Amino acid sequence: MRLSFAKLLFFAGRHREKPVSYGRVDQQQPQQQPKRRYIMFNMFPLLSIPVIIYNVIAFGGGIFSPNSQSIVDNLNKKLFDVPMVSGTYWTVSSGDMLILIALVMLFAELLKSTSTGREAIANHALSLLLFIFCLIEFLLFGAFASSVFFIITVMTLLDVLAGFIVTIISARRDIGIGEGFGE
Repeated sequence: MRLSFAKLLFFAGRHREKPVSYGRVDQQQPQQQPKRRYIMFNMFPLLSIPVIIYNVIAFGGGIFSPNSQSIVDNLNKKLFDVPMVSGTYWTVSSGDMLILIALVMLFAELLKSTSTGREAIANHALSLLLFIFCLIEFLLFGAFASSVFFIITVMTLLDVLAGFIVTIISARRDIGIGEGFGE
């Protein structure tokens, strides 16, 4: 009696509790659960990074000092010059770099806002708390009364608005509410 390789595999797999999959496309693979670190990353509002950097600068310069203008002046200090083709130099300050970091974080936050899970809702809630925190700092402390921090505060507001709007639109699409529903 000659056994072919296919029959041998068939008989070898019969005593197993689970059927053996040999890469068949029609069988669905179980989905992997996302890792805990990835979930925490989705919940963390990335715009808090430039806010923390600004707070470190402000607290380092004395937030409660009567001369809070020195903190604003430090943000306008030149970091480096970039020679342009026109023959002039583009001067980049530390405030410009902080705004650039905030723009990159806002872009990442907008990409994260397209999800509709629990982490996204927690992210939107934390982003709202971050906006309220930034607004209070901007209104109450002289060290935060600068154009740089105002732009960062507006970015946190845009993050909150965009997050809620995108999540609501995605949720409406997911549950099938459309024109003429209920008529």
